[in-house]
Parts: sequence; C-alpha cells; structure tokens
Amino acid sequence: MIYTLTMNPAIDFNITGSNIRKNYVNRTWSPVYTPNGKGVNVSLVLKHFGYKSVVMGFFGGFSGRYIIEELRNAGVEAEPVWVDDITRINVFLNDGDDEYKFVNKGPFVSGENQRELLRKIENLADCEYLSISGSLPPGVDEEYYDKIARICKKKYIKLILDISSPYLKELLKYEPFLIKPNDDEARQIFGYEIISDESAAAALVSLSKQGARNILLTMGDKGAYFTDGNEIYFSTAQKIKLLSSACAGDSALAAFLSEFLHGGRIEDAMKKSAATGANVAESNALGDMKNVGRYIQNIRIIKKGKIK
Repeated sequence: MIYTLTMNPAIDFNITGSNIRKNYVNRTWSPVYTPNGKGVNVSLVLKHFGYKSVVMGFFGGFSGRYIIEELRNAGVEAEPVWVDDITRINVFLNDGDDEYKFVNKGPFVSGENQRELLRKIENLADCEYLSISGSLPPGVDEEYYDKIARICKKKYIKLILDISSPYLKELLKYEPFLIKPNDDEARQIFGYEIISDESAAAALVSLSKQGARNILLTMGDKGAYFTDGNEIYFSTAQKIKLLSSACAGDSALAAFLSEFLHGGRIEDAMKKSAATGANVAESNALGDMKNVGRYIQNIRIIKKGKIK
C-alpha cells in the first residue's frame, strides 16, 4: 500500500478574472474549491488511475474536515491527526495573462500532534511506500523528517520525497527510494543549474551518489529527466496554455508512480507523468484529465545514456 503524507494540507481556491486592479472590487468567475496539499493531490491522482492509497497528515477546523470528507467521498482513505488550529486556504487567481498565488503558512502543530503521527506511522502494518510531499506547518522542525525516515528504515518502508526544503539534502543519507525535485529546487537546494543534457546528467549522477535511488527531475514546459541509478531518460513536454500550475507537479509524480510502482516501463511512466502534469496545468485544480491519453501520444522519451 502507498501512504501519502501531507503535513501542511490546504483547500485550494482557484478563481479566474480579468483586468485585475488594486483598490477596486474585482469580479471573478469559475470558482473551484479542492482538497489539496501535495500528498493529497498524489492520492487523488492515484485514485483517478485506479490505485489505492491512504492520506496521512495534520488537519484542523472546518477546512480540515472538508478535506477529509471530500477525500472519503472520492473513495480515498484517510488517517488524519486532528489539530486545534484551522487548516489553511490558499488562493490562485488567473487573470487571463498572469497567475497570482496567495499561499498561507498553515496551522500550528503541537508536539503531541507530532508524536501521534509518528505512532501512526510506527503502527502501519501494510505500508510499502510512504510519499512525503509539501511544506512543514508552524511548530514542526525539519529534524522531524529524520524521525520519520528512521521509522521507515526500521520498517523497510520505501521513502518517496517531494519537498522544497533545503533539508532534502540531509535526507539523502537515508537512501530514499525516489526524490522529485524540479529545476528550481535542484538549483536552490543542491546548487545544480540545469541548462543542458550535460548539466542534467551531472546533477543526476551526483544525487545518485549521495543516496537517491531513483530521481524524477521535472522542469515544467522544458520536459523532465529520470534515472534509476543506471540509465538516464529524458521526456519532452506537451505544449499547453497555462491556466494554473497548482497541482501539476504533484499530478506528474502520481502519474509516474501509478506506472513505476506497479511494474510499468519507465518510458510509459514518464509519458504518463508528462501528459498528466500538462493536462492539469491547463485546467483549474486537478481538472478532469480528459486529455491525458491524447497527450501521451505526443510525448517522446529519449535515452541519454548510462550513469557512470
């Protein structure tokens, strides 16, 4: 079973407008409210592709209850840790030309809440993979990742990491099963400037040597690279008109996992990942992903050589 962990979930509120002005009553349309948080998104997309997972994380207040209710209504299991504060609501506004993102910091999570989550992970009997995504809420230090990673190592749970924290560099010593940095994170966390196949290969080789067993390096409309520690693969990107980048990276990861963790070919996993990420980016929130099958036909996978 795949468990996804979102320590700072959210409701994402996507709206569309035009000629947005300050100090003015701006009228918007097409409001979409979605249960969100990067791990939540991974579970929802896995469900879309027919795979079960269980959502874990810290949830609180009316917004936290809404997320859990929506997940269960969608047929996604959840094991929440309830906190006293209110789960955050983020706003994404598209005015036709630009996208504006308003992301809140999230609720305070107490030490007891944190210990409860660790106990839940410790007691999991069917967890083969734990996918940790997103940011940490107030009250949770980055060393908390170490506590989770040590439990995973003891229980032989394969760790998947999609976090923007500089602490990702420290977590490579636990030999995570897969990491999914984007090109900005590769630069900001590890100091790798991805401007060519050669620079991408150098980054992938270095990350493999530091402990990452599999690496999915996404770069938006510039494509994606993947290595399993042996071969390096490159995926082209589907051309789209961007509506909202929210959820696109999470959806790409989930689509990749839906193939890769279930015996699919790497080439098929990368095609599905690129097509799904593009389809979500051209729609509000997760959208209906109606174009994934068609977009897969447009994606090319190129082998870039072996890791030496």
